[in-house]
Amino acid sequence: MRTLGHHHHHSHDTTGNIKVAFFLNFFFTIIELIGGILTNSIAIISDALHDLGDSLSLGLAWFLQKFSNKDHSKDFSFGYKRFSLLAALINSVVLIVGSIFILTEAIPRLWNPETPNTWGMMGLAILGIAVNGAAVFRLRGGESMNQKVMSWHMLEDVLGWVAVFIVGLVMTFFDLPILDPVASIGITLFILYNVIVNLIKTMRLFLEAVPDSVDLEKIRRDIQQLPEVRSTHHTHLWSLDGEHHAFSTHAVVASEATKEEVCHVKESIKSIVSPIHLDHMTIEIEYEDEFCSMAEEGAHG
Repeated sequence: MRTLGHHHHHSHDTTGNIKVAFFLNFFFTIIELIGGILTNSIAIISDALHDLGDSLSLGLAWFLQKFSNKDHSKDFSFGYKRFSLLAALINSVVLIVGSIFILTEAIPRLWNPETPNTWGMMGLAILGIAVNGAAVFRLRGGESMNQKVMSWHMLEDVLGWVAVFIVGLVMTFFDLPILDPVASIGITLFILYNVIVNLIKTMRLFLEAVPDSVDLEKIRRDIQQLPEVRSTHHTHLWSLDGEHHAFSTHAVVASEATKEEVCHVKESIKSIVSPIHLDHMTIEIEYEDEFCSMAEEGAHG
C-alpha cells in the first residue's frame, strides 16, 4: 500500500491539474464562441457550446476534487473521496445533454448548409488543438475516475479540432458546405459514445462494483490456499473514487491456531492484496468453533 503522504500529494496534483485545465478551457471557450459566430461555422459553434459545458464540468470537477481531499469526519467515516466520483457522474450527464442539444442544432443544417469562413475555421482549429492539447498534457495519467473522464474528453476535443481543421482545409478548395454540419454531427456522436462508456463505468463504481482492474475471485482463491486458512467469507472489494479502494474479508483458522499463526495469516493476506491501491482494509480472523452470522456468505463472498 502507498503511504498516506503520497495519497495527499497525488490528490493535490489531481486538483491542480483539473484547475489548470479549467482555466485553459474556459478562456478558450470565450474565444471559440466569438470565432464561431464570426466564421459562421456550425461545427465551431457546436464545439463552443460543448466546451462551455466542459468548462462548467471542469469547474465542478475542480471544486468536488478539492472537496474530496478533506479528511474523514463523524458523518463521512470513509472521507470525502466519493465526491470526486460524484463530479464524474454529473459531468457525464452534462456532456450527454450537451451532445444531444448539439445534434438538434446540427442535423437541420444538413438540408440547409451555409458556407463558413474556412480560413477562420482553420485558425481556430490550430488554437483549439494547442489549448486542448495542453489540457490533456496536464490531465494525462490520472487514476481517479473524475480526472479520467475529463482527460478523455479533452483528448476527444483535440481530435475534434483536427477534424475541423481538415474540413476547413477541404472546403477552402472545394464548394462543400455540407461538410461543416457533417463534421459537427460526427464529432458529437464520437464524444457521446465515449461519454456514455465513462458514465457506465462511473455508475458501476457508484454501485460499489469490483473495479475492472481487480480479480476478486483470484484474491479469494489465494487467501483460501494459505496453509493456516480453513475457509473465507464476507470478502468484498469496492472503490471510493476509481483510484482509492477498500477491502474486507473474514478468514477462518483452526481452533488451536496460535497468535503467531494468526499474525502470519494477516500478513499473508496483506501481501496478497498489496498490488491494489487500498485506503481501507479490514481483516477479521475467526476460529473454526466460533459462530459468525456472516458465514452464510461463504458460498458467495
